[in-house]
Formats: sequence, C-alpha cells, structure tokens
Amino acid sequence: MNSQNNVFIGIGSNLDDPAVRVQKAITQIQHQPTLTLLAHSSIYRSAPLGGMTQPDYYNAVVKIETQLSPWRLLSTLQTLENENGRQRGLRWGSRTLDLDILLFGALRHKDPRLELPHPGIFMRNFVLTPLAELEPHFMFPDGSKIAERMAECPATPIEALIE
Repeated sequence: MNSQNNVFIGIGSNLDDPAVRVQKAITQIQHQPTLTLLAHSSIYRSAPLGGMTQPDYYNAVVKIETQLSPWRLLSTLQTLENENGRQRGLRWGSRTLDLDILLFGALRHKDPRLELPHPGIFMRNFVLTPLAELEPHFMFPDGSKIAERMAECPATPIEALIE
C-alpha cells in the first residue's frame, strides 16, 4: 500500500487571462480524485525568464497530498496542461499553463523526464516567495531553509495580487 506524500506544485501562465488560468488550475487540481489540495498560495505576477519579449507571468504554489508516484503525478499534471491548451515548444516561451512538481516529499531524483527537487527552484523567486507564504519555516531535502534560499535568490520584481 502506498503512503501519502506531501508535494508542492508550481503553477504558471502568461497567456489567455493568466490569473484566471492559475485559479482554474488550482480548482482542477482540487477536483482530481487522486490528489488532496492542502493549501494554495496567493497569485503573484513577475517578468518572464530568459529575457524574451512576452507577457508577464502569473504564478502560485499549491501543496497537495497524494499516493501517486512522481511519474503518475507528472502524467496527471501534463494531462491538465494539455486540457488547458498547452503547446510545448520554446523553452521559457509563453504558455497557457505550466504545472511543475517542485518538491515530492524529501525525494531526490534525476532522470531525463523528471528531476526532484525541481532544478530551477532555488533561482526563482516566483517559486520561493509563494512557497514561503505556505511554509515560512520550510526546510528543503538538502537541509537548507527557505529563508536562506530566498536570500540567495536573484532579486527580480514580483508582485502579489490582491483578490
């Protein structure tokens, strides 16, 4: 019998009313029979990565509980992305919906399909800020604290949306 795993998922969008898309993704995750939504952050707006000209991103982080394996969860999230019109193409390009497994319990794993923790987590304040909102004293699998990681993260503009 599988045990429950606490998982953090990053949600992002910058196309087709992105703030609404992020909120819709939270609702869709909440309604997945294999996932239990425990908490979600505020929605944040930030400039896109990679210096490309594109609309700002809207991001949030959710905490869920699941018995799914990381790979089954990845498939579930990719199905949700596809249902929301996700087109895979240019790295860091515009997208209707991006769902990333940020942390899967204390699991550390790397293969061509999935790396845990997410490889960019420590360099993205649009991930660390909402994660800190949910878990202000969070400790990563490597033993580092979220406050330490936020202090080391590049300071890029980020704005919490009041809804």
